[in-house]
Amino acid sequence: MEKKCKKAKWLSGEALQIAVKRREAKSKGEKERYKHLNAEFQRIARRDKKAFFSDQCKEIEENNRMGKTRDLFKKIRDIKGTFHAKMGSIKDRNGMDLTEAEDIKKRWQEYTEELYKKDLHDPDNHDGVITHLEPDILECEVKWALESITTNKASGGDGIPAELFQILKDESVKVLHSICQQIWKTQQWPQDWKRSVFIPIPKKGNAKECSNYRTIALISHANKVMLKILQARLQQYVNRELHDVQAGFRKGRGTRDHIANILWIMEKAREFQKNIYFCFTDYAKAFDCVHHNKLWKILQEMGIPEHLICLLRNLYAGQEATVRTGYGTTDWFQIGKGVCQGCILSPCLFNLYAEDIMRNAGLEETQAGIKIAGRNINNLRYADDTTLMAESEEELKSLLMKVKVESEKAGLKLNIQKTKIMASGPITSWEIDGETVSDFIFLGSKITADGDCSHEIKRCLLFGRKVMTNLDSIFKSRDITLPTKVRLVKAMVFPVVMYGCESWTVKKAECRRIDAFELWCWRRLLRVPWTARRSNQSILKEIRPGISLEGMMLKLKLQYFGHLTRRVDSLEKTLMLGGIGGRRRRGRQRMR
Repeated sequence: MEKKCKKAKWLSGEALQIAVKRREAKSKGEKERYKHLNAEFQRIARRDKKAFFSDQCKEIEENNRMGKTRDLFKKIRDIKGTFHAKMGSIKDRNGMDLTEAEDIKKRWQEYTEELYKKDLHDPDNHDGVITHLEPDILECEVKWALESITTNKASGGDGIPAELFQILKDESVKVLHSICQQIWKTQQWPQDWKRSVFIPIPKKGNAKECSNYRTIALISHANKVMLKILQARLQQYVNRELHDVQAGFRKGRGTRDHIANILWIMEKAREFQKNIYFCFTDYAKAFDCVHHNKLWKILQEMGIPEHLICLLRNLYAGQEATVRTGYGTTDWFQIGKGVCQGCILSPCLFNLYAEDIMRNAGLEETQAGIKIAGRNINNLRYADDTTLMAESEEELKSLLMKVKVESEKAGLKLNIQKTKIMASGPITSWEIDGETVSDFIFLGSKITADGDCSHEIKRCLLFGRKVMTNLDSIFKSRDITLPTKVRLVKAMVFPVVMYGCESWTVKKAECRRIDAFELWCWRRLLRVPWTARRSNQSILKEIRPGISLEGMMLKLKLQYFGHLTRRVDSLEKTLMLGGIGGRRRRGRQRMR
């Protein structure tokens, strides 16, 4: 088998011909000729590379001028050349490396079949069709669902892209409305719509272990239309049942809310001399371990109409999947449990499943927790990530044990390796598995036991420098205009730095660091070294950035403050403005 030769995409035919001659000279041992051809190849390769990047940068500038944002950032990603490891060999269940294509496919099928295998003690106990139906699906609902489906997404097993339905407009609406209405009345789904293609996406850890991959499901776009309508019908019940401590996959809520919540709790507790104990828990394969029959029972208890439950039950009954690997797809296999990651309905179904666990654990009734403005807060949740909190070590242990017991009853197990304990007070006799830490990455933001934001600000500035350095090949190009480069910095670098800044306490030292980082970015754009005797004012005058990075952060903080004050009785508003019992220490309090 002939070995495949690697080559850079910018090399011209002339360079490749010289490379062939150079290889021949090397194999014949002609040192002088090889040396001459190598120098010639390097010269032509440099010329080709310069011309290639010049053309690419001209395309970036043209896309920016024409307002083609998607093409602009796609071209930037191509030029950056971020390394993505291909799925190579994987390990079997005994830890032996598998390298043959068929063996790898069989291993993936074996792993996913075992992961989604139905439990024997979870038999199906429903058979029949609901006669009392919810109101029929309207054509306008189908049209809305079709318009709201995101384009430029991979198609499911049928290979039909979403753009095709949107091009056909009214014709596709009529056809899809007829199909959806038929499903609505009979509660029977087409078998093709029950089929998913799993794409393994690597997470942290050893890439040879199947368990270190997240299996994302590609489903039919036609199916997504029906699922969108079903989701909209379910939404009123989901909003009614979910507690406000759950911020995952909810409209108007996000990671910044819980980052702000936890920082406000820590700041108030520190100011009023209260010890606070956190336990950051995580479930192992949470979405993949949901028991279907238990889920239907939970939905019934929450008052969701039988018709909608029957539709969901029949959707999940007889589901099939295949895994797409680098060596082809596996055979089809049955899915007996779990909600597919990639399905529109999965987030809200899992949220309801997790809500039932927390209710059974009795977290709302217990007195353990932190009391702010007369309200007891003992947990914050973002989908399957749960943070438990209490004012004493014993209370936190009690909360964790209750959640652990109820989770195991529902088929979910805590991931001990990812369970961390962080405390502002002393830990004396912690007897439950879980590492004690002084800081923790909470929803992408670094939280420290002392509640100091300076560590997170330094970390974000470091990430910003990393992104800026990765874009050097673009920023050094003379074919991209300065205004475009400034726009790219504001679109790709500054958001990384500003993540979670709404709840930061920015002191003078941090302000200086932020200003220094911004000037470092602008000097790098202008290719002005730090040794050059040039004032910051002259740099800013040439760049004309408008609002500064610090000003952008302040604007976000003010927007978020206004957003919270306009809410009525929200958790964030309570934690931001509410008081906590206790006495302040003597002297000036720490800035917050």
